[in-house]
Amino acid sequence: MNIRYIAMEREFGSGGTKIAERVAKTCGIPCYGHQILETVAREQNVSIQTLEDYEERVSGSFLYSMFVMSQSQTGDPDLLSPEAKLYVAETRVIRRLADQGPCILLGHCASEALKEQDGVLRVFIRASDADKEARAIRDYGVPEKQVSALCRKINRRRANYYSFCSRKKWNDFSNYDLVLDSTRLGVDQCAAALSALYAQE
Repeated sequence: MNIRYIAMEREFGSGGTKIAERVAKTCGIPCYGHQILETVAREQNVSIQTLEDYEERVSGSFLYSMFVMSQSQTGDPDLLSPEAKLYVAETRVIRRLADQGPCILLGHCASEALKEQDGVLRVFIRASDADKEARAIRDYGVPEKQVSALCRKINRRRANYYSFCSRKKWNDFSNYDLVLDSTRLGVDQCAAALSALYAQE
């Protein structure tokens, strides 16, 4: 496969953002993560917090997902829920960024947005619970008493949003071309492996 895009999902605290940024620097390609949400917020004239609240409200229900996706095909934005509007807006931004050239797309179910695109490497970054919690405390300043609950909350939100967008399970590793464990390999080795794969193409 001629890799042009790396669509990366990651567990909160797994070091996925650091890995993506290091691969982008090594390979000389842009990395888009939070910028996707920032662009949607700017274009929709709403706050990032509002969009994050929409993601939080998304149900992981298959039937709900199918219902909202069927509404999104009507082309009438007034029929869409805020969650569906977010999905449509993020998909447009992701495809526009991909049109600009090779890049890394972090989260936001980018693999689904680019499912018709050639050259997409679908990657999942995971880590042990202890490692994720330690990194959240160290890197993000999360209080130790709150870290377990926060990790579960954010990963549940990511899982529900992925399921909502793709009708697939976020942590079903058969949905990805490559799954890397940053606890076993370390952030540097995960980044090196992805950089090597990209450079081979």
